Amino acid sequence: MNQPYDILIIGGGMTGASLAIALSGHGLHVGLVEAAPLKVDAVPNYDDRGIALSHGSQRIFSALGLWDAMHAQAQPIEHIHVSEQGGFGFTHLHAAEENVPALGQVITARDLGAALLPALEQCTDVEIIAPARVQWVRVEDEYARIGLEDRELQSRLLIAADGGQSLVRNQLGFTCRRREYQQSAIIANITPGRPHGNSAWERFTGHGPMAMLPMTGGRCALVWTVADTDVGQVLSLNDRDFLARVQQGFGWRLGKLQRCGKRSAYPLSQLWVPEAVQHRAVVIGNAAHTLHPVAGQGFNLGLRDVAVLAEVLLQAVRQGQDPGLLDSLGHYQQWRKNDQRGVVEITNLLVRGFSNQLLPMKLARNLGVLGLETLPPARHAIARAAMGLHGRLPRLSRGLPL
Repeated sequence: MNQPYDILIIGGGMTGASLAIALSGHGLHVGLVEAAPLKVDAVPNYDDRGIALSHGSQRIFSALGLWDAMHAQAQPIEHIHVSEQGGFGFTHLHAAEENVPALGQVITARDLGAALLPALEQCTDVEIIAPARVQWVRVEDEYARIGLEDRELQSRLLIAADGGQSLVRNQLGFTCRRREYQQSAIIANITPGRPHGNSAWERFTGHGPMAMLPMTGGRCALVWTVADTDVGQVLSLNDRDFLARVQQGFGWRLGKLQRCGKRSAYPLSQLWVPEAVQHRAVVIGNAAHTLHPVAGQGFNLGLRDVAVLAEVLLQAVRQGQDPGLLDSLGHYQQWRKNDQRGVVEITNLLVRGFSNQLLPMKLARNLGVLGLETLPPARHAIARAAMGLHGRLPRLSRGLPL
């Protein structure tokens, strides 16, 4: 049996890697287990997937010393325009009104990984175990244990950051609440006919929400929600017809859409773990909450998990406490519960509310959206929530080091 870890993170994706970096340099023995080889494709591609980072997420990366390696590849979101196809309601959010340089940033997953991986490799107190696939998980009184193909590891605390299909979560019996939307997200990069002007658009159409996010190189990242029954037909369209369908739903605010890249689709559902801690185990990120992309909060919510969990664990260790005990983990659960539950419920409300095409419902939501445009305090509250700056903020979300 190898020397026990203080903290063992299962999942080396963006959330798991960010947590390992946050915990590094504080005297802990940390392990990171990832099923795939940890590497970054070095060749930029038109089709690189865009990820929307909230202003709060940018602060977290800044406090971790990572933003300098990201900012040149990121495109700021200075304005957000929300509207409904065929409706009269609309509202705007502006960075200047919130006294921030940008409401958020859009960066490709490849560029994000290209910043995280070198930083992770420089963490001499983090042992990277990859590629290695977890076979089983067991929690005992003093340690959590996992079985790999060739060995067994033990740790005072096990953190599941292994995604929506989390083996750790499932084997440890965490209760999950699920919703199936019978929808899929079609994603593609598009070149518009007019400059995007650092604006993001959320457009609700009869076929589902359509987001257009500003990217580097004059591109926009399209995230279009369609019914599962329509996915095959939409993906089979040639580029000209696909752009025409997008144009029909989005409108002409960006001029004539010029080019689209590779299209891909993934099914949408909602998963939430109401009680994300057990004795010697925590689930975070997509393992704890998998969201519809309508509000663009998925990775941002997981990064807020990272900021709070790192602070709580380091505080417990500095006070001589065992980080794997429920006394320590309960503080994390209490701190994160309202944010997680709120984002899950608001996301579902948006999906359900804007899917209803009955005239009274459509009229009510258009009046509501238009009302936001005339009520700056309400608009400000929504902007703060979208930026991840509401509620009690951990040190990293305030731009402060741990």
